[in-house]
Amino acid sequence: MNPTRPQQKDPSRRQILGGSEGSASLAKILRRTTLPPLRSAQSSQRRARRAQASSSKAVSLPPLAIIALNRLAFGPRPGDVADFNGLGTTDIERLQNYVDQQLDPASIDDSDLDNRIVAAGYTTLDKTVPELWAIHVAPNPPWNERMKPIRETERALFLRAIFSKRQLLEVTTEFWHDHFNVYAWESWIGPGFSAFDNLCIRANAFGNFRQLLGEVAKSPAMLYYLDNYTSSNAGPNENYARELFELHGLGAENYLGVMQQNQVPIGPDGKPIGYVDPDVYETTRAFTGWTFDFNTGEFLYRADWHDRFQKNILGSFIPNDQPELKDGNDVLDLIAEHPGTGRFLARKLCRKFISDNPPQAVIDAAAATFNANTSAANQIELTLRTILLSAEFQATWGQKTKRPFELVASALRATAANFNIRLDDSQSDSFMSRIAATGQDPFSHRAPDGFPDEQEHWLSTTPLIMTWRMINWMSSSRDSNDVYMLPIVEDTPPNIVTANQLADFWIDRILNRPLSSQERKEVVDLMGAGSNPDLALDLAGSTSVQDRLRSMVALILLSPEFLWR
Repeated sequence: MNPTRPQQKDPSRRQILGGSEGSASLAKILRRTTLPPLRSAQSSQRRARRAQASSSKAVSLPPLAIIALNRLAFGPRPGDVADFNGLGTTDIERLQNYVDQQLDPASIDDSDLDNRIVAAGYTTLDKTVPELWAIHVAPNPPWNERMKPIRETERALFLRAIFSKRQLLEVTTEFWHDHFNVYAWESWIGPGFSAFDNLCIRANAFGNFRQLLGEVAKSPAMLYYLDNYTSSNAGPNENYARELFELHGLGAENYLGVMQQNQVPIGPDGKPIGYVDPDVYETTRAFTGWTFDFNTGEFLYRADWHDRFQKNILGSFIPNDQPELKDGNDVLDLIAEHPGTGRFLARKLCRKFISDNPPQAVIDAAAATFNANTSAANQIELTLRTILLSAEFQATWGQKTKRPFELVASALRATAANFNIRLDDSQSDSFMSRIAATGQDPFSHRAPDGFPDEQEHWLSTTPLIMTWRMINWMSSSRDSNDVYMLPIVEDTPPNIVTANQLADFWIDRILNRPLSSQERKEVVDLMGAGSNPDLALDLAGSTSVQDRLRSMVALILLSPEFLWR
């Protein structure tokens, strides 16, 4: 089976770019934005390093509230900057208090989000796998009903990013979904995917990595996606074992190739410094018999499928005929406790929260925290604290760009949109179709490595243009009740009437800081349409002025300043 996805409706270029004025202003932005051509990996890496070095010199550091709310959240909503600044008398105190608050999500009242989820009519988000299976698989329902859990999870992901007050939880959950990537639009994955998101990833986002690793290993989503559900002593499947080392655990950076296990150098901790192919092959045998019950969706261990003989993995001897599940659990322990896993995860987390090429000092500090707390229930939380409270976090800007999901979510937050994404709603369907065109359709990345987290990938032409089209569509989209998705005209104070005033109001509302004089001029020129920028405009009565205002706000949302995080 293949999922039926809504087809994108491609509006005309004039509609997409907000008219001739919008096209001209967008062209200016395109000239300021470097779009890398296709090159070799080595050339691209060199180019990215040069671009980052240039960016770090050219981009001034914004207030810490801007850095924190664009990295630990999906951008500020109106009032969030003031709330952040009210958390203390110094930047360090404010950041400390904000991180403390966000790392304790249960203490944050999220009733507004809860009410929106109820109003959207979602029914699958808090169910267990057996509960989902009983409704969406066992009766052999139509495709849309079978895949309702993944459809709701995908749309609720946006609701949470836009409206949840537990922003760091949402950002970190997104990180773990990329780390443990699963393509969810398979007939045996989609029906249980809301439980994978809620009970596996989301529930362990700040917890213990070994616990999270084990939950993922036993989830029907991962078992099916990487084919371990078929792995037996008669036909072992290597896919999960390979990705367990290369993507989930030690990372490819600790792969030493095809050498024999007894040739791997031993580190100062007495463990092999990395893994080799025989470790993967032996691990494949350790996970034979790990499958799931197609009648209930629950994890199932098939003892008769398990390779019961001795194994040697990461320098550790695993004897034959161990109790059920012990071979696999021993391997998960070895990987979770290996220092290479801590280094790999520290690097990825620093890349997520600081820059594409984070300083080695903060990576080392985060890895030390991770490796010193392998048994702690809040191991991931402690590691995040090390990163988020570091001097490097506070002193870095302009070296990360928002991916399409982040850019769209932050645009909806900045404009205080009241868009409740639902099933069976034409505007919501169009929204999801356009997201797919940006290249970051949630839970739809087919390869097991997850969506890329380096800005070079997302600064290529297609993701940028399709995301900009999405932003322009959002600025003019109306629902069946003729209510605009972005309340731009509605939220503009009646005493703000000139091009200068309108530009300054919305620049401050969206960016919470000034634009350069040249960039501000482009925004004012678009709003004023060549007239005196201090001339009062008939915003209340003129449709063309209202349309220009929506185009002007879209232009600010397309600016490089809004793209940075």
